[in-house]
Amino acid sequence: MSAYLELTKPRITVFILMSAAIGFLCGAHAGSHWNLWTVLHAMIGTALIASGTATLNQWYERSADAKMRRTQARPIPSGRVTPARALCFGIALAAIGFFELSLGANRLTGMLGLFTMVSYLCVYTPLKRVSPVSTTIGAIPGAMPPLIGYAAAAGTLTAEAWVLYAILFLWQFPHFYAIAWMYREDYERAGIQMLPVVEPDGESTARRIWLFSLALIPISILPRFFGAEGNLYAIGATALGIVFLWAGVRASFERTRPRARQVLLASVVYLPLLYGLLVLDHRGF
Repeated sequence: MSAYLELTKPRITVFILMSAAIGFLCGAHAGSHWNLWTVLHAMIGTALIASGTATLNQWYERSADAKMRRTQARPIPSGRVTPARALCFGIALAAIGFFELSLGANRLTGMLGLFTMVSYLCVYTPLKRVSPVSTTIGAIPGAMPPLIGYAAAAGTLTAEAWVLYAILFLWQFPHFYAIAWMYREDYERAGIQMLPVVEPDGESTARRIWLFSLALIPISILPRFFGAEGNLYAIGATALGIVFLWAGVRASFERTRPRARQVLLASVVYLPLLYGLLVLDHRGF
């Protein structure tokens, strides 16, 4: 059971649920009919479809995972779960998650979940072996959780929902470029065309890290102008963005693994703290 649980990538699923919950919170005041059951169905359905997608992704990438040191111990390449069983497990989780979102929340929520899964597995995943543009394509489904949560609560998507999407969309670039830089030898060994593999000097990777971090600052402040957040959020979001940007700037001057790790840690701290500010200063209720 621990091997099957590992296939679902629980830590990543927690981040996904965090983003979906924030979307639900912000969409709740725009929706006319929602209750505790809607929240439960939305969170359970999101967790299931995210877990199924993670499992199917590992099934698809099992040969590449076997070549990379950081992924060799995953359930499929290590032999703890057979590819056939992982495939069935992933399909079952994803299917149940889709119906949970569609029937438990609403049709729009289910379709957003389905789009996330299909675009991630059928576009982003195979593109990783072809071009570094896969990072940009992957950020599209990667930023969907707030929209899923918002749609579950409101039954529609407003400009505020798309701002939440934009925040998560931009956040992913420094986060994943830092990971790609740290494990570029692994990615090269597996034939995955990440930007640091295609451009080994890291100049373009470092530049994009701080540029996306810079763009994140004004976008993250936008919820204040929708009247849903107060000055506390705006000040806190700005401060967090500056710290995140500083980590990216340092990485651009020193293109080393320790600096990339600092960007990764900054990204992991940034998102929960920003979400905490959204909850703390939210005026939707």
